[in-house]
Amino acid sequence: MASNSKDSRPKPTRAAHARHTGTRSDVPRKRTSAPGSGVSRRAVVALGGAVVVAGGVAVARGVLGASGGKGRARSAGEKDGGSGGSSASGDGGSKAAASATGKKAVAKKVASLTLEQKVAQMFFPRPEALTGMGQVTAAGDTTRKAFAKIPVGGMCYFAQNLQSESQARQMLSDSNQISLDEVGLPLLMSVDEEGGTVSRVGGNKGFSVANVGNMRDVGDMGDARHAYDVCKKIADYLVPLGFNLDFAPDADIVNGRSQTMAKRSFGTTADVVAPMVESAVKGFLDGSIMCCAKHFPGIGGAQGDSETEAITTDKTLDQLRQEELVPFERAIAAGVPMVMVGHISCPKVTGDSAPASLSRAIVTDVLRNELGFDGIIITDSLGMGAVAGLHSAKDLGVAAIQAGADMLLMTPELEASYQGVLDAVKAGTITEERIDQSVTRIVRAKLALQG
Repeated sequence: MASNSKDSRPKPTRAAHARHTGTRSDVPRKRTSAPGSGVSRRAVVALGGAVVVAGGVAVARGVLGASGGKGRARSAGEKDGGSGGSSASGDGGSKAAASATGKKAVAKKVASLTLEQKVAQMFFPRPEALTGMGQVTAAGDTTRKAFAKIPVGGMCYFAQNLQSESQARQMLSDSNQISLDEVGLPLLMSVDEEGGTVSRVGGNKGFSVANVGNMRDVGDMGDARHAYDVCKKIADYLVPLGFNLDFAPDADIVNGRSQTMAKRSFGTTADVVAPMVESAVKGFLDGSIMCCAKHFPGIGGAQGDSETEAITTDKTLDQLRQEELVPFERAIAAGVPMVMVGHISCPKVTGDSAPASLSRAIVTDVLRNELGFDGIIITDSLGMGAVAGLHSAKDLGVAAIQAGADMLLMTPELEASYQGVLDAVKAGTITEERIDQSVTRIVRAKLALQG
């Protein structure tokens, strides 16, 4: 997400904290099946087309077809169909067979879900938005009841949800088990763990890991291997807690006057940022965690902060291709499983003032079609000021899906947004086939997490 703020919501009172974290209404039930987040270090995890054996052994990239094939930027010596790691040559038959089997499993699972379940899988709220609680630090009956109503595809956790290692492990394990019980799919459990100014775990007094520092400092070292090591280290402490997705790395280039992203970005040019982002993605994947390149098509040069206001770039598409898009191309080539679209307006590309997250010209025409990305596209938080007032809560998710998004991050008024998408499908504004396209990508990633 674009903001440096750990939590834009008002802090709960002590009384509210007592009501919402220690009540019997959300005491975890006794397990009826095996615990675990589905992302153990022994599991074989397929991430965005990169099948990774926990511990860092890349088995094959592109198996699930999530990586793009149209991006222009490649590492030296790299051939079409591969982005480093294991060789893609000489195993065409077995690879095709595995791919066909995987596609059948994904299609079967998607077909087993109801329309309501499929639409719910596209939503990615905070746990407070799902449960209606002021602060969530456990997952029990309240979470289970809320999930039965809207079985969301993912949840994003903040520092206020994370009090200690044992508490976080229990909460995430219980949350994942609820998802498995309700829809037979793991829950995408994410955190903004970039390092430096955006760190929910590293440096948190309840955890035994230090903050790895700002990515700008990593970029200034000029050694892409260091970016790999730092992101592998982040994965190494997130995975044992139960997280299976990190909303990182930041692929923005700080090439304007604004300093909003100055410490979070690897640098000020594509030549610096792109190899760092590529290595960061590989570090996360080799650490057995999904990652997310953000904030497409690049917000580092925009004046202002999309957390509170609209932001704009005057660049043309050709200009973006020369700089801002390059780190994302390198992330896609490295097998990034998810890309987050920012709320920056690109009028010289789209012809209007619509933010990128709600623009088909950006999400579908550029990211999906031109760059060939077939992983999960998620919006930046739809509760941000940059999109406030553009649509009602009921219509905001619809607009993002029409633009080409697969998942909707932190929509305002979750229930209204969810119902709005359901109503749009029933009215024919969005086809169920369009929903299936997004859910197929989500299910593909989730089945890969299960190994």
